[in-house]
Amino acid sequence: MFFNNSELVYEIPTNGRTPPAFQAGKLHFEQASSTDDHLGTPHACRQRGVTIKNSPDTSGRTKNEHMNKVVANANASVHDIYDGAILMLGGFGLCGIPENCIAALVQKGVKNLTCISNNAGVDDFGIGLMLKQRQVKKMISSYVGENAEFERQLLSGELEVELIPQGTLATRCMAAGYGMPVVYTPAGVGTEVAEGKETRTFFFNGEEKEYLMEYAFEADFAIVKAWKGDTMGNLIYKDTARNFNPLMAMAGKITIAEVEELVPSGTLDPNFIHTPGIYVQRIFQGSNYEKRIEQRTVRKRVE
Repeated sequence: MFFNNSELVYEIPTNGRTPPAFQAGKLHFEQASSTDDHLGTPHACRQRGVTIKNSPDTSGRTKNEHMNKVVANANASVHDIYDGAILMLGGFGLCGIPENCIAALVQKGVKNLTCISNNAGVDDFGIGLMLKQRQVKKMISSYVGENAEFERQLLSGELEVELIPQGTLATRCMAAGYGMPVVYTPAGVGTEVAEGKETRTFFFNGEEKEYLMEYAFEADFAIVKAWKGDTMGNLIYKDTARNFNPLMAMAGKITIAEVEELVPSGTLDPNFIHTPGIYVQRIFQGSNYEKRIEQRTVRKRVE
């Protein structure tokens, strides 16, 4: 797009072909009307001297290649995660964690990561593997009680930790996905959580109360795990594995999804999709999922 005196020109890649809608000045939107006054509508474009011009796509890629989100495996999906990156990792405990991507990050050896996750895994699984390799500089979590290595690094000063209420963790993820820079919550007011943070008083639901301002997360990458996904990135989570995954999928600048089953576009029933594909940039079918259980509690067998 560029300005030429009073004329605004949009250049649209068309692979050298003029789409039917652009031929003979027939550009139109179905919902456009003569009263539309938004620059995005053809009527407004004509009124404001906007010209649509075709320009060939010189990338050498087809339309489908432009839209292709499928990568070969976990290693390919995390290839550009760099030292010092801020990561969101879905899951709750060990349920619904992106096992394949975590293993790929351990193999890649990337360092000084800030990890936003409900918890830090256990000593020999999940994010615990990254902690063991000293790959994590900072953890932002709501619960970390199952990881002895985490505790050791915290007490020794090796690891920076921000513990926040679980609801606040979820809401800061949601705010990032919604494009809201801050949210206000009563959780944490008057505690260590509020130290150094702005508070405001609001009258809400018939009550005046103090609220704590919390910033939305700004994650470079969100890594999630789903049960099923299609080639356009639409995701379905299963049961408890849904947990933090949908919120984090919305919130990353780049979202990477690993799925147990990858199906062609159009296969999934739209009524059951939890994360629309517009939020997902990369997707692959994972393998060899362990799905460990942190604390298995069962009744003794009756003989």
